[in-house]
Amino acid sequence: MREVRVKDTLTGELRTLESEDVGIYACGPTVYSRIHIGNARPFVVFSLFARFLRSEGYRPKLVVNVTDINDKIYVAARQAGKESTEFAAAMTALYMEDTERLGVGRPDSEPLASETVEGIVSLIAELVEGGHAYESGGDVYFRVRSFDSYGKLSNRRPEDMDQGEDAGSASLKEDRLDFALWKAHKPDEDTSWDSPWGSGRPAWHIECSVMAEQELGATFAIHGGGSDLVFPHHENEIAQSEAAGRPFAQVWMHNGMIETDAAKMSKSEGNIFQLSQALDTYGREAVVAYLISGHYRQPLAFGEEQMQEAVARVERLRNFFRDNPLGEPGEGSAEQQRGGSGDPSPGSRNGVAARLAAFRDALADDFNTPRALAEVFELVGEANRGEVSGDAAAQTLAEMLDLVGLSTLTRPDEGAEADPEAQKLMEEREAARASQDFERADALRDQLAEMGWEVRDSAEGPSLVPKT
Repeated sequence: MREVRVKDTLTGELRTLESEDVGIYACGPTVYSRIHIGNARPFVVFSLFARFLRSEGYRPKLVVNVTDINDKIYVAARQAGKESTEFAAAMTALYMEDTERLGVGRPDSEPLASETVEGIVSLIAELVEGGHAYESGGDVYFRVRSFDSYGKLSNRRPEDMDQGEDAGSASLKEDRLDFALWKAHKPDEDTSWDSPWGSGRPAWHIECSVMAEQELGATFAIHGGGSDLVFPHHENEIAQSEAAGRPFAQVWMHNGMIETDAAKMSKSEGNIFQLSQALDTYGREAVVAYLISGHYRQPLAFGEEQMQEAVARVERLRNFFRDNPLGEPGEGSAEQQRGGSGDPSPGSRNGVAARLAAFRDALADDFNTPRALAEVFELVGEANRGEVSGDAAAQTLAEMLDLVGLSTLTRPDEGAEADPEAQKLMEEREAARASQDFERADALRDQLAEMGWEVRDSAEGPSLVPKT
């Protein structure tokens, strides 16, 4: 089991995980529209981080919440002519569908804000009783100046603090710094819950304090999310939980934003590229490869150039496994099937093992995926140059790629034989080419492309390859 270190946003230091049990809470989306590729970055990062921990012998529990009660949801539902609960449920289903297509697995728990209201009311009542919160006009606000450590995560001065959407009504607040915990029911909102302060609903920040504790306990290893959540969301979570006597998160782990034209990708900014659109356009593997191409803490540029680079990287890996296929159980390795011994030399084994160790060391060092991917492609290059056994490299690369969500690249053409319609169209294309009906052949090629297949011509004849 490797020692795993993570850069802590709170202290700025690399922190070593203290226990084999690793609770991870990562903030999920507010479901007022379909998610964009920027929302997918934390989903992929924390899912793969948990996968790596598990492979090292740790026992992670990954929790990713869904915010399905929010001002933006009420607005979007009215614009769509739907009830807010129906609208949020539909957007949640699309979120599940889109993230499932990423192929990195699901979190261990995905709690909904709407199913956590009872716990939220209980925590707010504790804060009111302790003097850290107060009721005003049916709203309840957190008294920021009652918590001396406020601002420690974001290192902001009070005059630089803007509470954003949960600032509440200035006329109801004791202090402009205070933020809402509970919002009184408004006539244009079609859902509400009972509370000691009247009918209303939770504000945004309080739900994560409650869901994290319910799923992981009063203290847990890692709290994660996008860097845009440091203030006010995560700053307010700390205040709520610690003011109520909960130690809360030991380490804060934040991913950088995805940027287009030097601007953060944001649904509210309008510069979005939906995840479903990216998956349809570039394929699952290219999207995942793109999302882990930069260090998780750094911003990541998004555009056609970056996506085509990701497409090229995954195609290079596919081609390696076409040349060095993994044998089916009982078949032996590709080298054995070609008549070789399949037993790499000690030097080759040592070289391959060193690459795998360096790959895992990179992931253990603040989940450095670009450094890990560099080891992947160094090993590909060494195998292509004959410096290490292709079979040994293929087996090790399969282990590496599984840890970063790209295991499907090890079976690059799997599924082509199982699509009889595509096979039939390819045969028709070959017949059209033989009769020099190239217009018909091109039309059939385009039809196959729409079905997700690329026709690859070689000396052995045509074959179907899944589009990247």
